[in-house]
Amino acid sequence: MTTTQVNPYEDVKPIKPWQITIKDVIADLISVVIVTIATFVTLAVTPMRGKLGFMGALFFYSIIATIVRGFINKKPKSIGSSLSSLFIYIAAGIVVAPVMSILYTIVVRGVKGLSLGIFKHDMGVAVPDSPLNEGGLLHALIGTVEIVTFSTIICVPIALLTALYLTEIRGRFSGLVRFLVQAMSGVPSIIAGLFIYAVVLIQFHGRYSGIAGALALSILMLPTVARVAEEVLKLIPDDLREAGLALGATQWRTVSRIVIPTAKSGLITAVILGVARIAGETAPIILTIGGSDRINWNLFSGQMSALPFYVWRQYLYGGETATARAWTGILVLMLIVMFFFTVTRLLSRRGSRV
Repeated sequence: MTTTQVNPYEDVKPIKPWQITIKDVIADLISVVIVTIATFVTLAVTPMRGKLGFMGALFFYSIIATIVRGFINKKPKSIGSSLSSLFIYIAAGIVVAPVMSILYTIVVRGVKGLSLGIFKHDMGVAVPDSPLNEGGLLHALIGTVEIVTFSTIICVPIALLTALYLTEIRGRFSGLVRFLVQAMSGVPSIIAGLFIYAVVLIQFHGRYSGIAGALALSILMLPTVARVAEEVLKLIPDDLREAGLALGATQWRTVSRIVIPTAKSGLITAVILGVARIAGETAPIILTIGGSDRINWNLFSGQMSALPFYVWRQYLYGGETATARAWTGILVLMLIVMFFFTVTRLLSRRGSRV
């Protein structure tokens, strides 16, 4: 004779107190509607005006609504948690709102002068007050690509070797080198421009050129690439290094055949972050490249232009058309920087999956 054991907990369903119910959604919607109405009524009947008054009233009534909901639901202990969540959302909104406002302003004002023609022509036969369908920023775009590319060629080997020295060699000067790299991270961009201007253009009787701008930007790019590359190399397990040495490989061969290939995606991310860091720098460019309204393919001779310089010059001219050209240049520059940051995120996610 067999007996069947009955599980007394078979029909018991797990409780999920954190799950959002329809009742909670309806209560939230009612709270939002009441808070919004109270905010607009307050702005209408009181001297409070503008965005600051709106945010202040909204913040005040949101706190009141959170406290009232806690007492209505008979959960006074949850008021503290709700208020903490409210403060977190408000803090996030304070951070995100200015960024979204800047992006919105750039897109709205910059799209007016955006067309395919601006990528085909320079300003050689046009003036800032010419119609937007005349001239373009091709010369500035080409100058930016040349200057940033040469800055990367100068900076990346030095930055990667610096990171390898700090993580693999760890010599007696590693502390001093790390201190200098960190100190360079806080150097204002105009200092780099003034340094190249004083040394190259004055001391060695140089002239405005793209190479001078590339040297200035490489100074700014170096600490970013070096620090990020150092952190990436630190993530490589020491077991890989020890395995290479145990197989009889030299330290250099271990680094070149094991460490660097393993950290390849992270090192590429460091380089892209460095490029995004210098793509929009204005002060060193103004002091070193001189500016030009025509395309200059020679990086070592003659004045050049770049997108930051183009925006600065168009803004100085003033006028409605010139200002519209400046906003268009800002929009193009922002899209380039956003492209680099997007590629960086994609590569970092790919590296984390690997």
